Amino acid sequence: MHYYKLGQIPSKRHVQFRKPNGELYKEELFSTEGFDDTYSLLYHCNPPTQIKQVAEPFSVEPKVVSDKQLKHRSLRGFQVKPEEDYIKSRKPVLVNQDCKISLAATSASMTEYYYKNADADEVIFVHVGSGVLKTMYGNIPFEYGDYLVIPRGTVYQITFDTADNRLFIVESTSPVKTPNRYRNKHGQLMEHAPFCERDIRKPQDLETFDEQGDFRLMIKKQDIIYPYTYLNHPFDVVGWDGFLYPYAFSIHEFEPITGRVHQPPPVHQTFGTKGFVICSFCPRLYDYHPESIPAPYNHSNIDSDEVLYYVDGDFMSRKHVEKGQITLHPGGIPHGPHPGTVEKSIGAKATHELAVMVDTFRPLKMTTIAAGIEDPDYYKSWLPH
Repeated sequence: MHYYKLGQIPSKRHVQFRKPNGELYKEELFSTEGFDDTYSLLYHCNPPTQIKQVAEPFSVEPKVVSDKQLKHRSLRGFQVKPEEDYIKSRKPVLVNQDCKISLAATSASMTEYYYKNADADEVIFVHVGSGVLKTMYGNIPFEYGDYLVIPRGTVYQITFDTADNRLFIVESTSPVKTPNRYRNKHGQLMEHAPFCERDIRKPQDLETFDEQGDFRLMIKKQDIIYPYTYLNHPFDVVGWDGFLYPYAFSIHEFEPITGRVHQPPPVHQTFGTKGFVICSFCPRLYDYHPESIPAPYNHSNIDSDEVLYYVDGDFMSRKHVEKGQITLHPGGIPHGPHPGTVEKSIGAKATHELAVMVDTFRPLKMTTIAAGIEDPDYYKSWLPH
């Protein structure tokens, strides 16, 4: 990300910055990977350290299925049932050491507590619903098709407009960044990148709550939720600046890279981490070589597991695709277009598919929740019918 500031800040770092009544504002450094990566400085009305109570922690560790079969998988994501509570609604389906992929059908706004993920950065893709992501950095309105990128340790609360909300959530144990090849040495997104800084929606409407009371904060650390009660409102920030903050980016703002012949999946990359990449498959014109084959070729993804989350539209390489479906094509065995889709794609001018892809560099494990929504015969879908 690039430098941004919001609200009131002093002229220099680490100097006296006082309230109208003469008291000092409380400065907080928010940094990633120690002091070696991006950071921001936040100025609180009150100390962010005053804890009144710590309740009994509880586990949200995913229960992994002990299934060593190497085969293609398909999950019916919209079969996940709605939950009113935000934490309970987050259902992990695929996990490894670097990431957790979850589905959430959240039917109510967060009103009873605030949430902090101290384990991982979060990328929340909004499939159904709209609302406002409220954070200590300010507010970010969101809607269908938005990625919400939330750095680890960010305190947030989500307000939804309706009771019908579907989220695809990816957690990363390493920072989520835009791909290196899209940025110059100064960090600016370059001309050939499929999006630019103008497309990124940063926090706005910084609301400062200089209040004391009983403020419940649910903190996730090592798959344990720790319920804390703080004396001061977590959104008591009067100003901040830096390079680390949550933001929104709409998949509809991604500008697809096309060519005379079929382009490989890296042209769709949107975010990168040390353990996986996230790509956006968007409506685009097909290849324009006179003998081009728009449908993708068969692919032996030896070095990664490929997860595709189907959002909307028609998919030229798959049959019987439904909204919210997740396919897992594990590293080690090839996958490719379904029978008949290659010939069908020839001569077509465009695709209207919309999907999110997660390619992990280490194998993923299914959870018991995933096993409960799996289509057991998906691996046979390449057979001729």
